[in-house]
Amino acid sequence: MQINLKELTSTAVKASKAAGDEIMRIYHSADFGVEYKKDDSPLTKADKAGHDAIIDILKETGLPVLSEEGNDIPYETRKEWDYFWMVDPLDGTKEFIKKSGEFTVNIALIHKGSPVLGVVYAPVLEWMYWGNALEGAWKQEKEETPFQLTPPEKEEVKTLVVSLSHQSPETKAFMEKYPGAEIISMGSSLKFMLVAEDKAQIYPRFAPTMEWDTAAAHGVVLAMGGQVLQAKKGVPLVYNKEDLLNPWFIVSIQSLVADDL
Repeated sequence: MQINLKELTSTAVKASKAAGDEIMRIYHSADFGVEYKKDDSPLTKADKAGHDAIIDILKETGLPVLSEEGNDIPYETRKEWDYFWMVDPLDGTKEFIKKSGEFTVNIALIHKGSPVLGVVYAPVLEWMYWGNALEGAWKQEKEETPFQLTPPEKEEVKTLVVSLSHQSPETKAFMEKYPGAEIISMGSSLKFMLVAEDKAQIYPRFAPTMEWDTAAAHGVVLAMGGQVLQAKKGVPLVYNKEDLLNPWFIVSIQSLVADDL
């Protein structure tokens, strides 16, 4: 199957902005319509509105979509997909409810288990990240000129980014390996983006995530020359598994974490 990565990246950026507009409309309203799923994770009107906005645009590509807020699609069906979209319309719903601004719209294109493009959009902050295997990775803040994301010239672990709400004993043990490093936190897939911008050099995740939580950010990190590797195995995260739960992983420039994999 022939695809045009540049065109599809533009389409994904367009879809993320449309979802961001819908999410912000609800963000500024008085009623988030909060519900809770079977796993006790929250769901709001914004999750649903973002999903609908994305689907409305991505359907033009003719490629299938696997979304956190979409219908369950049997593995027997999706394992036959060559290219498909993996979407999290609102990553960081808890941050949305708290009005921290640290939530994102995540859209990735997956091919044979790997993200070949990713778009991560933080609508409150007006940060847009995108990247693909052909053009590299970029960030745009508000209406400013986009700038390219590239690996740092000097490999040095100055800062770790972690999840404050998911600090397992393994995470704390990992942090102790870098006693001189600053520790920062940010919500949603923005933790990946801190590594992509070299504002942090490593993001260890020793707690549960789903494939749609990571796919878009993984695509951006790959496009800028970084790695998202399974902890203890040193191989990349794989997408479209029968079980969509991710293993533990570490985000960084590969050579920085060779001893930790």
